[in-house]
Amino acid sequence: MIPLSEHLCFKTYAVSRYITGLYKPYLDKISLTYPQYLVMTVLWEHGGMNIGKIGEYLHLDNGTLTPLLKRMEKNGLIIRTRSSEDERVVLINLTEQGVKLKEKAKDIPKAVQSCMHLSDEVKTQLMASLDEILSIQTVSK
Repeated sequence: MIPLSEHLCFKTYAVSRYITGLYKPYLDKISLTYPQYLVMTVLWEHGGMNIGKIGEYLHLDNGTLTPLLKRMEKNGLIIRTRSSEDERVVLINLTEQGVKLKEKAKDIPKAVQSCMHLSDEVKTQLMASLDEILSIQTVSK
């Protein structure tokens, strides 16, 4: 049996929870959960898109995204509309409130990164390793 301390899945899970926890006080100030922040980040970066495309960026399925997006719409951050070309496709766009929130959120990544005390070199190496794992996951789908 492999000790828990040697399980890659556990270490990545623990680090993910730690980093998500670092985001919490900043996101609480702008009334976003971490998953909502991820959706907003994708929309701020790429503009409006369908749910499937958001799912590709975030590695989430429609069943996970739909309730999240409904709550975000209820909170006035996004608008969900059916595509006129294909009713099965739901398009997601930012509201004016959602666009304005970007300014309030712009310094959050830097603030969180400073809490982790990682050198640029270590961050770059870690990001490259994680990208490699994600690319393997994407290819195997």
